[in-house]
Amino acid sequence: MMEVLFKVIIIGDPTVGKTSFVQKYVNDSFRRDYKMTIGVDFALKVIKWSDKCNIKLQLWDIAGQERFTSMTRVYYKDAYACLVMFDLTQKNTFQNTIKWKKDLDQKCTLIDGSAVPCLLLANKCDNAEQREVSQEEIEELCREHDFAGWSETSVKEGVMVEESMGFLIEEMMAKHAELDGFSDSYQPVSSSHLKLGRDEGSGSSNKCPC
Repeated sequence: MMEVLFKVIIIGDPTVGKTSFVQKYVNDSFRRDYKMTIGVDFALKVIKWSDKCNIKLQLWDIAGQERFTSMTRVYYKDAYACLVMFDLTQKNTFQNTIKWKKDLDQKCTLIDGSAVPCLLLANKCDNAEQREVSQEEIEELCREHDFAGWSETSVKEGVMVEESMGFLIEEMMAKHAELDGFSDSYQPVSSSHLKLGRDEGSGSSNKCPC
């Protein structure tokens, strides 16, 4: 059995839901009480990719407080992919995703010099009445700053958590095949952009037309 190790970093402002996202994805749990991340936290998840291959995800939940930004070069080292998160109910956290993406691009690249695949996650979509960022704004920022894709999420409700990570794993496996000559049968996603759309008239806001 072949095993592939990927380091994934999760970055963004404080309180946007990074730690909750990791806990939901790894342990299927959600805690309402907020506990500030000091420096960096780690989590591990093993996924059976095929009969011949397991994927080991090493998830680095990096603190968003400004006093830890001097350490980001160390934390970013050897990252294979990235999640940048913001809070849909706090527009400043959305605007700051540009800073986070630029910091990543300046400090970390893959072994071929290309940018680390990065997915933009708009968390807390369950708080629709408090929303401060439109889907059009997210789409525009995603294009302008070369994100691999974006999705609205609700860690609290479990919306688009598994799907977002599934998309990112597809991106990493495709890049791994390109860089390392890895050969294994898998079906790539049909689009380079993950989006959360709305089914008009259906009442559903959890559609992923990817």
